[in-house]
Amino acid sequence: MSQTLDSVFIDIELDEPAASDPALAKKLEEVCTVGIFKASDAGTEIVKGQLDECVLCYLCVDACPTGAMRIIKKYEKN
Repeated sequence: MSQTLDSVFIDIELDEPAASDPALAKKLEEVCTVGIFKASDAGTEIVKGQLDECVLCYLCVDACPTGAMRIIKKYEKN
């Protein structure tokens, strides 16, 4: 039996109202080079299966309002 592990290395938190902003969702989908974000009329969907493809370029963080997004590095102790 094979098992898929999503989000082993990082996780992403996106605060409201940023998460439900369709314009921001489209921008995040455009700037992410590895397809972590999917835009919809309801806002941003985080594609869990793509999280560990993140290259930590921070283009998504730069595209968001200050403090609206947080990248959590699971391999670092807080």
